[in-house]
Amino acid sequence: MPVTEDEHILVEQRGSAGIIRLNRPRALNSLTMGMIRAISSVLDRYERDPSIATVLIVGEGERAFCSGGDIRALYGSGRSGTSYAQVFWREEFDLTYRIARYPKPYVAFMDGITMGGGVGISTHGKHRIATERTRLAMPETGIGYFPDVGASWFLPRMPGEAGTWIGLTGLEINGADAVYTGLADVQIESARLPELIDRLAELPLSTSSGSCDLLFRQFSLSALPGPVERHRELIDRAFSFDTVEEILLELETEGSDFAAETVRILSSRSPKSLKVTLRLLREGARSGSLLECLKRELVACGQVLKEPDFYEGVRAAVVDKDRNPKWTPDDIRDVTEEMIVPFFHP
Repeated sequence: MPVTEDEHILVEQRGSAGIIRLNRPRALNSLTMGMIRAISSVLDRYERDPSIATVLIVGEGERAFCSGGDIRALYGSGRSGTSYAQVFWREEFDLTYRIARYPKPYVAFMDGITMGGGVGISTHGKHRIATERTRLAMPETGIGYFPDVGASWFLPRMPGEAGTWIGLTGLEINGADAVYTGLADVQIESARLPELIDRLAELPLSTSSGSCDLLFRQFSLSALPGPVERHRELIDRAFSFDTVEEILLELETEGSDFAAETVRILSSRSPKSLKVTLRLLREGARSGSLLECLKRELVACGQVLKEPDFYEGVRAAVVDKDRNPKWTPDDIRDVTEEMIVPFFHP
């Protein structure tokens, strides 16, 4: 199996399928700049190669498809004042947009942990496969950041306010809810994925996206409704407000266990990140294209590097791992409009 110019990306041609393997399992296949550039280079090559009918992207190891970007590197870049973080985000967003417009059937196997940047290189593709092991999330508000890689485009386009709940809480959803919300197209038993890859490799060079869909239906697994679908009525009612304060108030008056747990989670997130995220989602709902949303998110990325919450969130989550961030400010009521404006108008 050939290795690209980045040792963490393996490539293989099997029949008519070009396969990209994320090969950083000990780091849950989190994306480095080198991996992003290698994936982009392979996509260029596969697009021009007439012997490739479909492109598949999978994660090595038993735990994750891709847990997101390498936030340690972004944290270090911001701390030292280098350009790495800004270049990383720009190239990551470029790859996101490239995948969304890729001309050949692009099949992402979202088996295991699929978070942040891992959602970016999967859900924007033509074909997204979840499994019973899928643990999908946009957990950025928990590290003083916001859901990116086009999340302000795809989250508002989910049923009701499901995307607002996902974006603000950062909580995981399972394979059934991934399909229900539109982040995935089909759920397939993880044990059958090798067989599916073999079948994809046998498809003719004239294969279309429709042919792939027909094949996936043969493997489709029916699943019980996930938590988002089961609690959809409450989610739609509480998360329809345009301020975080109103959302919290509605949840607090609800009285159910689900509402109480949601309040607890929101109260642990960066207050400033919650307000930035909600505004991004509402502006994304009014936007006309993924590209418009990516450009807006990139502006917000620049401001994140100037904010204490990002460094404190990453410190608490992955550096010291004490899981006890001290946000600035630490109360949602103290986050003013003036604090949010720089994320949108630098």
